[in-house]
Amino acid sequence: MQRLVVLGGGESGVGTAILGKKQGYDVFVSDFGRIKDNYREVLKLYEIKWEDETHTEELILNADVVMKSPGIPEKAPIVKKLVAKGIPVISEIEFTVQFTNAKTIGITGSNGKTTTTMLTYHLLKEGGLNVGLGGNIGKSFAWQVAEENYDCYVLELSSFQLDGNIHYRPDIAIITNISPDHLDRYEYNYDNYIASKFRITMNQTENDYLIFDADDEAIEGWFKKNKTKAQLIPFSLNKTFENGAFIKNDIMDIIINNEEFEMKTGDISLEGKHNMKNAMAATSVAQLMKIRKETIRQSLSNFQGVEHRLEKVLKIQNVQYINDSKATNVNATFFALDSMTVPTVWIVGGVDKGNDYSEIMSLVREKVKAIICLGVDNKKIIDAFGNVVDMMVEVDNMRDAVVTAKHLAEKGDAVLLSPACASFDLFQNYEDRGNQFKAAVKNL
Repeated sequence: MQRLVVLGGGESGVGTAILGKKQGYDVFVSDFGRIKDNYREVLKLYEIKWEDETHTEELILNADVVMKSPGIPEKAPIVKKLVAKGIPVISEIEFTVQFTNAKTIGITGSNGKTTTTMLTYHLLKEGGLNVGLGGNIGKSFAWQVAEENYDCYVLELSSFQLDGNIHYRPDIAIITNISPDHLDRYEYNYDNYIASKFRITMNQTENDYLIFDADDEAIEGWFKKNKTKAQLIPFSLNKTFENGAFIKNDIMDIIINNEEFEMKTGDISLEGKHNMKNAMAATSVAQLMKIRKETIRQSLSNFQGVEHRLEKVLKIQNVQYINDSKATNVNATFFALDSMTVPTVWIVGGVDKGNDYSEIMSLVREKVKAIICLGVDNKKIIDAFGNVVDMMVEVDNMRDAVVTAKHLAEKGDAVLLSPACASFDLFQNYEDRGNQFKAAVKNL
């Protein structure tokens, strides 16, 4: 019996353990932190052996294969020991694909991947397909393969998940865009991060498709030096294609294999240029999967967006409060500021991941009237924008941030939480940060 060791007892770890058990592996789960109560219950229910708040080496280094949860870095001591022993350390996705014949649509990118994943899933589900949603969101892919019977899966894939990719081959891959993010995990080398994203297409064949942002410098740069066997479907806001997706005269036009789909951009429920890109990518998938055009149109007009991503919370005294807590890097905040049409009080800050604020300098000059720094260390933000806006305030909790914003905003303005940073200095995660913002706004 082969021994499967799972590092990390969260959603992907527990899902992998269940699938491994079902496939006849001797399974052991080890988490250096504490496993949450609901996952402990599940492990007991399936009679899977586990430990937490420690890694017992003799129970781990005897594995035939190890599934490492995406949050655990390669430089963790236990991972280094496994690699030194030549024990394969793979991702949940890599482990799972060997046990399913379902089609997969793999979606990666620095920004926009959650919206694109949710929209793609929405289009396929509304189109009547038997489809699952997994990867970085929703229920673990492995767990679903163990217990459900879907014909296809839409998977949101982070670079960390793709790092463990050896054989995985999506039938359709999407790269929404690439901008510097998580560089602390890639030796601060942008090329390593770009290469990690492109692992999504490394095993694709001539029968597969790669949908990508043709306006993106990093993506274009990769194509100058590298090739993929997949059929290419580009999308763009400012170029047109004979085979691809583009916007011309406020019409979204998608031509794939001589099949054309058109829709007025004003009829699409999502707003903002970046969301037009997300819509082009998702609609390209729907067309490849032969969803009826009328269904696609309806689905694009009734899609409800993603929580914590340019989410309109409330309008109070004619000031619109917007929750964009999911913007954990500068590129995401660029899109948020770019979509603002009124003077904006901007709440920014958190754990900096090597941000270069010069990219958004002109947008801040044009759109932002005041900045509220919400972080433990705000020096970099103050240095970047101190001379650019008239008003800058530092706070260390969400309630103060929102109350201060209320004082600074006038009728017709907007208050935008778009931190451009990770949240771990003051919050559990970006969801916690967004939920605290929404609660504070509702208490005004």
